[in-house]
Amino acid sequence: MYAIVDIKGKQFKVEKNQTINVPKLNQKIGTKVEFDNILLSNDKGKVSTKSKLKVIAKVISHNFEDKVIVFKMKRRKGYQKKNGHKQQFTTIEIKDLKTATKTKKAATKAKKTTTTKKVEKSKD
Repeated sequence: MYAIVDIKGKQFKVEKNQTINVPKLNQKIGTKVEFDNILLSNDKGKVSTKSKLKVIAKVISHNFEDKVIVFKMKRRKGYQKKNGHKQQFTTIEIKDLKTATKTKKAATKAKKTTTTKKVEKSKD
């Protein structure tokens, strides 16, 4: 079973017990993170685009990628400019792919919206 999930604008193919590097997440090391923006899922050959899965992952570490050197130069003009950049990323481990269920808050909110009270105004 695998799923293609959107994490911070990038798409990743994830499976259970897989370790991947994603763009920097603002989570502490060791916390569990849930991703519910599933674009496609495959369960034993059954492909679905409207799946109700949640990807549960654990944050392992925060690191920097290798430095990317940007060098600009215009010949015969004496113009040279050198910049560098290190992109931050988070290493996560996929713990499980679960079907999404309604939370208690969402269920009670749905009940409140469906039950409406009729209020009669008295003419005095």
